Amino acid sequence: MVGRHLHDDAKRKDVTVTEHLLSERFEAGRPRLRAIAERMLGSRVEAEDAVQETWLRASRAFDDDVDNVGAWLTTITSRVCLDVLRTRSRAAGRAVPDDASSLVVPSPEEDAILADALGPALLVVLDSLTPAERLAFVLHDLFGVPFDEVAAILQRSQAAVRQLASRARRRVQGADVDGDPERERPVVEAFLAAARDGDFGALVDLLDPDVVFRADDIAAAKGGASLLVGAGPVAQAFMGRAQAASSAVLDGVVIFVVAPGGRLLLVVEIAVDGGRLVELDAVAEPDRLAALGLSSAAPIT
Repeated sequence: MVGRHLHDDAKRKDVTVTEHLLSERFEAGRPRLRAIAERMLGSRVEAEDAVQETWLRASRAFDDDVDNVGAWLTTITSRVCLDVLRTRSRAAGRAVPDDASSLVVPSPEEDAILADALGPALLVVLDSLTPAERLAFVLHDLFGVPFDEVAAILQRSQAAVRQLASRARRRVQGADVDGDPERERPVVEAFLAAARDGDFGALVDLLDPDVVFRADDIAAAKGGASLLVGAGPVAQAFMGRAQAASSAVLDGVVIFVVAPGGRLLLVVEIAVDGGRLVELDAVAEPDRLAALGLSSAAPIT
């Protein structure tokens, strides 16, 4: 009996120590988390709420297996903000309720503070981005989060995240990118046609010399490689293939899908630069395919 009490006391002590360490790390990282949330949401009030929600989620889920607490907290904050942005996007298509007092509207003073911190032009442009574009740009370009970490947060491939950040960056710089997916889509269509025809020369011409192809484990098991680098190897891998593939646009990123008989088997997310494919990421794992939310891709057929 005494031994059990001692064990229970030690266990409670370990939990207390863990919570204390998490609290210390959270408080040390709070300014950065708040800065990320402010740039993501454009509202100091909502940013404070997002950071508080981060603490609640982190305190419930934390254990000693978390290797990088700072990156883990950044992931939680980013996903909280992404949920808020997606809710905004859905609400934007609905009529304003009769009781507008229920809406959270930043005060003029708050707008002025944020405009000073971000720059008024950047604040306006950020509001024009899709949630995925905004997260990719803010995390990578403003806070230096690597693309592989941003990809994990968005549950998208690195090719898609790189394309989202690039499109957001060009919009911030004042470039006209509204038609980019449609300008890029013919390049992907030409690539698929060359693959079906087995036209090696045309495939090489459509690929960047340093193109990178990645595939998840299930996609690689279907007869491909998990990683290929260079126009020659990637072109060879697609020779005579893509018979059941068709192009689509998902969240402003051009993709092609393989769905014979309407059953989705594979998605390849693509980054295009200068009229050539620079990255291709093949996704076939069911959980990752589900996370893409392909109901928003248009058109898939």
